[in-house]
This record gives sequence, C-alpha cells and structure tokens, in this order.
Amino acid sequence: MSAEYFLSPKYQMRSLNLLIFATLFLDNLSLSSVKAQTVNIHLVAQTRTNLPAPETLPRPQLPQPTPPETPTLPPPEDLFQTPRETTPTPETAPSGVRDTILVTRFEVIGSTVFSPEELATVTQEFTGKPITFAELLRVSDAVTKLYTDKGYISSGAFIPADQTFKSRGDVVKIQVIEGSVESIEVRGLKRLNSDYVRSRIAVATGKPLNVNKLLQALQLLQLNPLIKNISAELAAGSRPGSSIIDVKVSEAKTFSAQVSLNNNRVPSIGSFQRQIQLTQANLLGLGDGLSIAYANTDGSNDVDVSYTLPVNPYNGTVQFQYNYTSSNVVEEPFDVLDIEGRSQDFAVTFRQPLIQTPTTEFALGITANRRNSDIGYLESLAGERIPFPSPGSVDGQTRLSVLRFFQDWTQRNSREVFAARSQFSFGLDAFDATNSGAPPDSRFFSWRGQAQWVRLLAPDTLLLLRADAQLADRALVPLEQFGLGGQQTVRGYRQDLLLTDNAFFVSAELRYPILRAPQLGGVLQLTPFIDYGTTYNSSNRADPDPNSLASVGLGLLWQSDRINARFDWGIPLIDANSRNNTLQENGLYFSLVYTQPF
Repeated sequence: MSAEYFLSPKYQMRSLNLLIFATLFLDNLSLSSVKAQTVNIHLVAQTRTNLPAPETLPRPQLPQPTPPETPTLPPPEDLFQTPRETTPTPETAPSGVRDTILVTRFEVIGSTVFSPEELATVTQEFTGKPITFAELLRVSDAVTKLYTDKGYISSGAFIPADQTFKSRGDVVKIQVIEGSVESIEVRGLKRLNSDYVRSRIAVATGKPLNVNKLLQALQLLQLNPLIKNISAELAAGSRPGSSIIDVKVSEAKTFSAQVSLNNNRVPSIGSFQRQIQLTQANLLGLGDGLSIAYANTDGSNDVDVSYTLPVNPYNGTVQFQYNYTSSNVVEEPFDVLDIEGRSQDFAVTFRQPLIQTPTTEFALGITANRRNSDIGYLESLAGERIPFPSPGSVDGQTRLSVLRFFQDWTQRNSREVFAARSQFSFGLDAFDATNSGAPPDSRFFSWRGQAQWVRLLAPDTLLLLRADAQLADRALVPLEQFGLGGQQTVRGYRQDLLLTDNAFFVSAELRYPILRAPQLGGVLQLTPFIDYGTTYNSSNRADPDPNSLASVGLGLLWQSDRINARFDWGIPLIDANSRNNTLQENGLYFSLVYTQPF
C-alpha cells in the first residue's frame, strides 16, 4: 500500500483494496517425532486418591509434566501473501507547492504506535533542505513503510491536500490512518460457538491492526484441540484503513472413548486396574469439556467427573472436579482385617495463562480443595465397623480444606521442550476440617515442584529428564504425603513403597526407535532408564528404612494414533522390604491405552 493512495480526499474515500490470504496447515508442519511422545502439560492440582491400605494410605498424585505438542510454525511471510504494492499518481497536489520547498519540520498526525523521536528519524533526511514535490511524497511513503515493516500492513500515511507551503520554509503535516478491524466473520462451525473463535481473534486485532499479532492468534487457535484447521482472509472494509477478517474453521472431533489397562495401583487394593473414560471436549458448544471415568481393581472402585469451562478469550478456565472412591484391602495377610474405606474429593480450579504464544506459556492458578476419607476395619469380625487409626484421623475420618496456588511454565521449540510446575498448598482449619491438636492434621504448608526436559536427538529419538520434589513444614496426613516407588517414580519397586512428608525424585530415560510402522501410524521404541528418589519426614517422625530407592531398567514403548502401550522392567539397586507377590514388586509394569475419537 502506498502513501500517495491517501493523498487527496477522492482517494481517501476509496477502499484499501487490500486482500491478504492466510491458510494455516500447521498440523502438516508439526514435528511428528516430538508429537508422538507428548501430551498436555496442564496438570491438575488434584487427582484420584489411592485407597486405604495398611502400609500405604491415599495421597494426591500429580501427573508427570509431559510437554505439549511442538509444531514447527512457518514464518509469517509464508502464511500471509500480500499483493504487490503500486504507487498511484496523485490527481492533485497540496496548494502552494512550488518546484521545491524548504521543510523545517514534519508534523505526523494520528500516530499512536511510534514516538515523535522514531518518526523524526524517518523524516530527518528530508528536513532542512529544498525538496521537490516527488521527494515530499517519499516522506509519507517512508512513514507508511515504518508501519508496514512492523506488521501494521493496513495502516498508511499521506500528505493532506489542504495545505499551503512557503518556499522559504514551513512545517508539513503528514496524516496517518491506522488500520482497524471492522468485523470478524467466522464460517464453517457446526457445534462450536462462533464467539469462541471470534473473541480469541479479537484480542489480537486492536487498533492499529498488526498482522504479526493476528498471525499469532491464528496459530494459537490452530494448536487448540477443538480446531482441526483454520484459515483467515483479510479484506478491505467500508472505510479507509478498516478491514474485514473472514475466518474459515474446520472443527476437530471432540468426543472420545478411552479404555486402559495397567498394573499401576497399590497392591493392597489390587494392582491391576481397568478403566473406561468418556470425554466430550465441547459439551455445550462453548469450548467446555466434560470427562467421566470409571476405574476398578480387585479391591476398589473409582468414579471421576470433571467439567472445564472457558471464562475469557485469553484461555482462562474454571474446572470443577469430583472423585469418589470405595475400597477394601485384598492383599494377604491383611485382608482378614476387613479394612475398607471411602473417600471423596471436591475441587474448584481457576487457571489463567498470563503469557501465551505458540512456543511459550506461563499460567497461574488457584484451587479450592475439599478432601474427606473414612477408613474402618474388623466389621465382619466384631459385628460393627471400628475406626481405623490412620495418622491424623479422628475416629477413622480425615477432613481437609486445602487452598492450592500453582504456576505452570512451558517453553518449546523444534528441538526441545521444557516444562515446569510449582504448587503451594495451605491446609486450613476451616469447614469442619480435622484438627487433632498436633501434627499431622488439617493445618499444614507444603510445596510441590515438578520439571521435565525433552530433547529431540534424532528422528523419533528422545532424551527425557524428569524431576519431582516435595517439602513440608510439618508432618502430613497420608492424603498429602509423597509416594515413592512404582511406574511413575522409581521403577523396580511396588507402588508407593515409601510414603513420606518430603521427597526428591529424578529420572533419565532414552527413547530409541527400533521399529517404524507408517501404515499403522506408529513407532516402537526401546527405553533404557535410570530412576532415583530419596525421602524423609518432618516433625521428628521416624524416616523409613531404607529412605532412598534407585533402579535401572529397560522398557518398550509403542505409540500410535489410537493405541499407546508400554512395558517396563526395573531392576532395584537398593534392597527394600517387599513380599514380591505382584508383577510390580518384581519390577514389571505394563499399560495399554486405546482411544477412539468420534
């Protein structure tokens, strides 16, 4: 777009005739090798609690912070193809323009983006010397170029025609028309509300319109799991400098069913778990998601329900979660004690990204959490249920009111992903929370930190480093303690072999491809690993013996579009008391997940 286009009132009334077409086929440009290894970073503040057992009572398990997908985004010039600029010949010149004039200063009117100093830098070569009318027009071209170089491609500058100039020196006014968006039209949606897309584009289209911010908004929408493809067309509006954004959207499948099998639960309630989960990621067309899951083992039944509602165009969400668990101990010889328990977990979480780009996200969140558990035993022998004396409970019951404040950080590029999460938990003496008068009870403070780094070494070859830690100011009830041992921490030991107030865990794993099956869309990888963790208690409570676990091992990992399967064999390096009655106590772990989208 040339500045002379705006030179006369007649030209000012014409449309910009600017057409920009941008089609984002980002899913074809994704880094497939990293995509095959990754899931969403957003961690839930609270998850299902393990059910009561004589040596391992339930506590929250934060999922490992696996990084999100890492698409390789094309440069803006490949996505936005601007028409070739032309320089129309002005019909009229400002009155009083002679062969040359001496300009003492240029006064730029209407600019809200650049400072007077930045504008003066552009115009200084034309001041203080005689210039021709053609050179005068070049000044407005230079101001327009300053805008377009910074991404303001629908903005332009012109010299108003109603000026008179003195040949001996004068001030010349340059008028800037900053681009704006007249309307955003969204087409192609079936279930998703158009305002969901429109509002997320609108936050990037403030005046003056910047094509780089618009591109970033489109890229973020392309990364949104609700959207399969998105394309945008920027056309002239009804006023000079105004534009109409025409957005075409293809929706992704949002309903899925998932069936999974694994041996990752505590052996005391049965380590083999079966689970089915139904997820609708766009329940009411608002981008709101509902997930319902049922899982069971030989001694437990779990129901999980969560509902997530977007509350602003900056991807802030409110999530409601509920978990109900019933269980009884089935592991010999403790099964004769008839230990059984029930627990309920309610949580409301608000999460708000503060920084969100295609490569970086930083978010803050707060969770209000209510946790209730009730454990009893000997009902079949004594004829009545006797409260089980777990630490911090009153008559077998534990009630917690917890406020959690968390921070999420993700940084990614085409070769690596770094993800970190920090969470501060404050146990409150409120809403009839358990207060035994001394630790452990409902009053506590703890910090949980997690980090993960994934590096792409070669196609389908990844190095994965993980770390997890917890610190507490006093003794904690079992619901809040850190569990060490099992497939998600130190492999080679039974799930949650060590349960303590404070812990530190690190793991390194290499994923090396040994078989690629393009026809199945999958890859089989060999996964050697090394795990280490150490624990200790607070408030002078005795530490477990041993208080550290370490292992090395080897695994196989299969990942495809619908089936994920994993088998790990961990070899313990530190002896620990274990009955070796289950596969996981012999260092063997498996998981199989089948997902069917609809």
